[in-house]
Amino acid sequence: MERFSNRSQNMNGQGLHIVDHLIILASVAATVYMGIYFSKRQKSSEDYFAGGRSIPSWAIGISIFATLISSVTFLAYPSAAYQSNWILLVQGLMVPLVLVMVIWVIVPLFRKVIGLSTYEYFEKRFGVLARMYSSIAFILTHFSKMGTVLYLVSLALSSMLDISIFVVIGVLGFVIIVLTLLGGIEAVIWMDVIQGFLLIGGGLFCLGILLFSQSIGPMETIKVALDTDKIGFGPYDFNLTRLTFTVMALNGVFYALQKYGTDQTIVQRYITARNDKEAKSAAYLGVFLSVPVWTLFMLVGSLLYVFYEFSGNILPGGATVDAVFPYFIMTELPIGVTGLVVAAIAAAAISSLDSDMNCLAAVGVEDYYARLKPKSTTRQKLFVGRILVLVSGLASVFVALLYVFWEGEGVLGAVFELYAIFSAGIVGIFLLGLFSRRANKEGLYIGLLVCVLFTAYALLTSTPLGFGGESRLLLDLGKYNFPHHKYMLGVYSHLVVLVVGYVASLFFDRPKANETLTIYGYFKKGEKTTENIRQYS
Repeated sequence: MERFSNRSQNMNGQGLHIVDHLIILASVAATVYMGIYFSKRQKSSEDYFAGGRSIPSWAIGISIFATLISSVTFLAYPSAAYQSNWILLVQGLMVPLVLVMVIWVIVPLFRKVIGLSTYEYFEKRFGVLARMYSSIAFILTHFSKMGTVLYLVSLALSSMLDISIFVVIGVLGFVIIVLTLLGGIEAVIWMDVIQGFLLIGGGLFCLGILLFSQSIGPMETIKVALDTDKIGFGPYDFNLTRLTFTVMALNGVFYALQKYGTDQTIVQRYITARNDKEAKSAAYLGVFLSVPVWTLFMLVGSLLYVFYEFSGNILPGGATVDAVFPYFIMTELPIGVTGLVVAAIAAAAISSLDSDMNCLAAVGVEDYYARLKPKSTTRQKLFVGRILVLVSGLASVFVALLYVFWEGEGVLGAVFELYAIFSAGIVGIFLLGLFSRRANKEGLYIGLLVCVLFTAYALLTSTPLGFGGESRLLLDLGKYNFPHHKYMLGVYSHLVVLVVGYVASLFFDRPKANETLTIYGYFKKGEKTTENIRQYS
């Protein structure tokens, strides 16, 4: 460890080496250049949001993978494993199990049915209210996620560069907004490709240091992590009241369906591919790249625990769990590599937020502006889209600032909790639309009403609020309080919509000629299927 000793005070004020600074500046300059380069191609809203539908499948696949991992994976997954174990990874492990069964039909269905917005499908299947409900759920989810990503990367860069986190949030937010305004989805996807390689390379290098720099050797290092329960997915008991394997596995099934079947950031990438075959290949590539990388960063967190708890390495006093990995990066990596890893962290945040802003703008334009101004030109839509990018960027800065003042169980836990709350039964809508020919909009609307009431009940009876040092529930119904872990909201809300929506549909007339919007229409090949889809659009 002597070769790193001259840099052991970097997190306490000495700052990065000049070589690291140059690498980071070069990375930022390259990012700016990419935004400027692709800005020349943004002539219409079709270019800005769909990239001319001509992007190669391998790039789209890496973009899907990079969007899924982002800075949350790079920073929060190691923190979660350091503090506990790999239980939060269970959600990600469910993704390939679920998606292998449904991608083959989801991708071509969306490419035929929608123009740009994922939620256009919901309107064609169940009416305007279903589209508005699902798009609002997407907006709320991603506003919270964007602020979380921005906070995480700002926390890391603030500690690394010895700069106020408020300054970092402000400057980084400004840069990301400007870049997003320039490049459109095409720049986003190619940025994701670069980000993906940087993240993988940075993670592998950190893993190598953690395995081979300790005197006990790599095999003993892993054994200590196993013996201290830092590598594992427990507790395994069937208990829905606390965070268990069962809770995360159930949550993961619906997370996979929501992310790949209803999330604009993923579905929009299907649209950018040249054809159905390439879109499917991109989706599979994104899935099967994500799981190993999620696992990589969980392993980094487990080995960080061994590194600081059993190998004689000391953390600075008062270091939080979220700051452990940034401290390791600054004090243990060699000159030059530190700059590359810091650049990877920044690139991950830029790329993830870039993608979210573009997709939020696409939803705003297609689901709201185009409805209010049906005769608007593509140029007008492009202008409004850029305004919405600005609004969403400022909103993410605001959420990140709220996190600075917030004290909780950890930022990654907040991400999962907010995702469960804002999921709002959207997978239930999707499953009803895809697998049921009997479901109708009247039944669905009843299901949505019950879902909203149930979610309100669960939140009010399980959310504590502090009063004068005491913690009380917002609504205390005693033994009738919501008894289960909040992550289960990401399961129950979908099931409520699915079950109540289907049963309620039985009391109303069977919908006419909507089979082409279901999985059954997928099996009808040829021109007849395409004509039916257009007829009922």
